[in-house]
Amino acid sequence: MAVAREAEPVSSLREVKEAGLDREDLLNVYRSLLLTRGIEDRGHILYKQGKIPGSFYTGRGNEAASVGVATAMGPDDVGTPLHRDMGVHVVRGVEPWRIFAQYMGRVDGPTRGRDGNVHMADNKLGLIAMVSHLPAMLPVAVGCALAFRIREEKRVALAWFGEGASARGDTHEGMNFAGTRRLPVVFVCDNNQWAYSTPTHLEYACENLADRAQAYGFDGVVVDGTDVLAVYREAKRAIEKAREGGGPTLLECMTLRMEGHAVHDDASYVPKEMFEEWAKRDPLERFRSWLRENADLTDEEEEEIAGQIKKTLSDAIRRADESPLPNPDDLTEGVYASPEDLDTPHHK
Repeated sequence: MAVAREAEPVSSLREVKEAGLDREDLLNVYRSLLLTRGIEDRGHILYKQGKIPGSFYTGRGNEAASVGVATAMGPDDVGTPLHRDMGVHVVRGVEPWRIFAQYMGRVDGPTRGRDGNVHMADNKLGLIAMVSHLPAMLPVAVGCALAFRIREEKRVALAWFGEGASARGDTHEGMNFAGTRRLPVVFVCDNNQWAYSTPTHLEYACENLADRAQAYGFDGVVVDGTDVLAVYREAKRAIEKAREGGGPTLLECMTLRMEGHAVHDDASYVPKEMFEEWAKRDPLERFRSWLRENADLTDEEEEEIAGQIKKTLSDAIRRADESPLPNPDDLTEGVYASPEDLDTPHHK
């Protein structure tokens, strides 16, 4: 039996305005969605051209979830986006050319060529880089929330994870600690229904992962992860609730991973009918249609935005390709922090 609240779709422009978005904000959300998919589509091409080392991962189908949550964040909030959450980096202001530089292992990428092509974040923008052990990022975000509480700062931490990661102890420990201390943190589950090749019915026995929130002592919400406005509204509520001392929320964004786990995976284990059904709910097309029906998006505006995105991507790839490879002599530079690097040393 489901316990978590199931969010309703956003039905009108009035409801959007009440949530704090005007028409220009809506167009910026659309730009972010297009740019997010465009970056990953171009990245896929670069990988096939042999310009991206390692493997390559995309969040196709997850764009609305990542863009919606990031749009709801405050400027001083922090987050730990994962490899399906490119939209978070885009919304927070990471320049596309730096993302491509990261993909290609160049010195101008956020990690300066020192880590995997999707293990990136710009900490100046309130983002913390992921590690491959994905649920390990939840205790990191909870630690940030604890620091905000100790410092009496009205800031919120956001912790992203997938439904597969929910089976790990790190997830339980992070949520349990956050619940007992009522910390200002929002847990965002990107439920794309396949933990690599394992379907959700073999991953957990409850109806929704958000149902687990009640056991930890806080709210759980299930939202359609292809509806960017519904995601934004629910994320905004959860973030502001946390900011005002109301404790954590577990926000479960339901999507489907529309490509394999990575480029080496053809996702043949996913039923064809499932792909076909979720393709009808493509988050970009869904929001484009919403803008047409509710915000008077015109052909001219759409063409102008598409042209801007295309130019941005072309310029970004060209600039990233000019970025040099890192110097091996500088391998450890910036990897270890000195006491002078710490904003608030632990002993003070």
